[in-house]
Amino acid sequence: MIEISFPAAEIAFAAVWLFVRICVWIKKHRCDGKREAILLLMYVNLAVIIRFVFFPRALVAGHVQALVFDAVEMLPLRVNLIPLVHLFEYGSVKDILWNVAGNTAMFIPSGVILPVVYGKLNTFWKVIAAGALISLCIELLQLPFASRASDVDDLILNTLGVAAGYGIYAIFRRFRRNRRPRS
Repeated sequence: MIEISFPAAEIAFAAVWLFVRICVWIKKHRCDGKREAILLLMYVNLAVIIRFVFFPRALVAGHVQALVFDAVEMLPLRVNLIPLVHLFEYGSVKDILWNVAGNTAMFIPSGVILPVVYGKLNTFWKVIAAGALISLCIELLQLPFASRASDVDDLILNTLGVAAGYGIYAIFRRFRRNRRPRS
């Protein structure tokens, strides 16, 4: 059994992020500070998602619970591939709303940040595909942890959040274009 604390997971994520960024700097023979500042938005977005997906709001003695990997408890994998089957199986309407709102809201920043950070993600469908892929990766990363479950409902709700975020981005982009002085 291996316990992964929230700080350890965030430090590992930061180390991997920094390693990747250094490799890019070495490959390109330069570091663009402005670009790195913008990429920092994506890093923070993913760090927050990691926090809420892998270390949910249950606190023990004021501390976030550790993520536990136990090879004995890993199987059978907890996967739901049928939409809406477990979405309404919570103890109360409040819990259902918390799940739906949380899974959607958590990915709204991704829908805003992805087209800002990555210029080639310049259409609704490209951003939706990228956001769905991020969500799918997260769902797959949850598979080996007995306390986590992979659910198609999460994938759908996360993708809806990305769509809402892109809608916000598109509104601001249109507003900004309309405000530019014409020559």
